[in-house]
Amino acid sequence: MENLKETDFFNYSNPAIQEFVQKANQNLSTDLEKALNLYYLVRDDWKYNPYHITLEKEAWQASEMMKKREGHCLDKAILLITFARASGIPAKLHLAKVTNHIAVEKLIERLGTNILTPHGYAELFIDGKWVKATPAFNKELCEKLGVAPLDFDGKTDSIFQQFDKKGAKFMQYLEDYGTFSDVPFAFLINNMREHYPNLIDRIGDLKKVRL
Repeated sequence: MENLKETDFFNYSNPAIQEFVQKANQNLSTDLEKALNLYYLVRDDWKYNPYHITLEKEAWQASEMMKKREGHCLDKAILLITFARASGIPAKLHLAKVTNHIAVEKLIERLGTNILTPHGYAELFIDGKWVKATPAFNKELCEKLGVAPLDFDGKTDSIFQQFDKKGAKFMQYLEDYGTFSDVPFAFLINNMREHYPNLIDRIGDLKKVRL
């Protein structure tokens, strides 16, 4: 099945990934149990950090992302998809454009906008159906922002909430780019170039930049 394949990005035969997945899945038997455990490990053990962007293709491999212990939404989606495929659970990448309305001062200063694109999350095939899973924001960050952490039950879609705990606007989905069985690297770069041209020019000179 295409959504179970190993790719250069979802490189789950890497020894570190195999060791992590085997340990994570220990004593778990069903796809649902494994998916839930992997989701919460990725959500909380890799802290959310949207301020490190690279154009180096190799850095988008799951095996490289494992080394950082932090990452943006795409990093964490790629990790979850890779771990899921390594566990025999079909998984694919879903991309979208979103607007973030909470704690955006630094974001606007660095990017010039509060629009995040492409935003990435995972879709996992569990018990006969595809379910969306968004492990981007770790629990500690959500508590700091006053937003309920996104839980995942493996049965219903888990995507960003429209409002925070007080009813203020939190996240708005603007455009759906669809799903991908592999990381569409050229699309990612072209999309960022379209929306953040000055940033991409800076990264192009340095290859990677911490905003």
